Amino acid sequence: MARDPRVSGEFISAAVSAGLASSGVDVYDAGVIPTPAAAFLIADFNADFGIMISASHNPAPDNGIKIFAVGGTKLPDVVEDRIEAALGEKKLAPTGVEVGHIRRFADAEDRYVVHLLSTLPHRLDGIHVVLDCANGAAAGVSPQVFTDAGAKVTVIGADPDGYNINDGVGSTHLDNLARAVLEHGADVGIAHDGDADRCLAVDALGNLVDGDQIMAVIANSMKERGLLKDDTLVATVMSNLGLRLAMAERGITVVTTAVGDRYVLETLNDKGYSLGGEQSGHVIMSDYATTGDGILTGLHLLAEMARTGKTLNELTSIMTVFPQIMINVRGVDHHSLKGNAGIAAAVEAAEAELGETGRVLLRPSGTEPMVRVMVEAADQSTADRIAHELAEVVRAELAL
Repeated sequence: MARDPRVSGEFISAAVSAGLASSGVDVYDAGVIPTPAAAFLIADFNADFGIMISASHNPAPDNGIKIFAVGGTKLPDVVEDRIEAALGEKKLAPTGVEVGHIRRFADAEDRYVVHLLSTLPHRLDGIHVVLDCANGAAAGVSPQVFTDAGAKVTVIGADPDGYNINDGVGSTHLDNLARAVLEHGADVGIAHDGDADRCLAVDALGNLVDGDQIMAVIANSMKERGLLKDDTLVATVMSNLGLRLAMAERGITVVTTAVGDRYVLETLNDKGYSLGGEQSGHVIMSDYATTGDGILTGLHLLAEMARTGKTLNELTSIMTVFPQIMINVRGVDHHSLKGNAGIAAAVEAAEAELGETGRVLLRPSGTEPMVRVMVEAADQSTADRIAHELAEVVRAELAL
């Protein structure tokens, strides 16, 4: 059982722990630790399953319950459906010696720190990093790990009080991190979200480095060192065209999945690939983790800086980020997107105009009457124009 530091996690984790113990389950309470730490500890401790109480990058009033299977892997949809269906069934009610214990998992954080350090090919001496811990679960772990690895560490967003998680800090608010990097003359900034399963970065010039750029740097490093299985990177359809082109230039194949880290993870597991992730900063290094791990990702990004002696700006220059625009077309019949001849013709014309220097993606929302129109192009004005033109076609063709 683990949680991030938002205040509701205190009573939700207590309630869930009580429910499990009253059903005969022994619970080991790890307290406030990152989501990837919980996933790692399930396997390391040989537990039957694990629970993380967190709402990730969402504000403090939100919360949720994430369940991991044996080995620290996310549950398939069918298992989640079975759990939901079982909520209405008769509860287990053992008595006496058959009820479970609730114990403090005293060395949970230490086990995770040792694991993270063991993955590094070398130390990070000489690198000055600013860490933004989002006033979240990384606050107690990330500064310790980067310091132990040899980096000079400046910390912001590491004073959680239960109410300030993700509040103007972390991976969803990078302005503070960029200012801190420039103010302290640091080499790099690393930003986590509330449960520390993602990582975004800022270079020494204050430029944002997103998940695609981070994956490009790490994939290129792993290929050069012979560690990238089948010279393949797994990314979602939302990853920038620049990532695909940069990887192709370096002999790396990009396998594409639907949006969502669970689909990236499924492909990694099915094919045995070693690296995948999302533009949002969920990066999965499957040799070391069963889920996205923002601290692990940050460590290996800095390790490449140390290995090559290059700045982060120099490392990310292998990838040109194409201008990208997303328009949400609301109030339309999103179920009829597939097979609409008018929209298909408009997309074909747009793709013909863009050629090899752009990309078009239309996706129906899974939860509301909306179609997402995404366009990438060599320049922002072209991307904006084509995206708005396609959005108008979608409105006209799919109007309710």
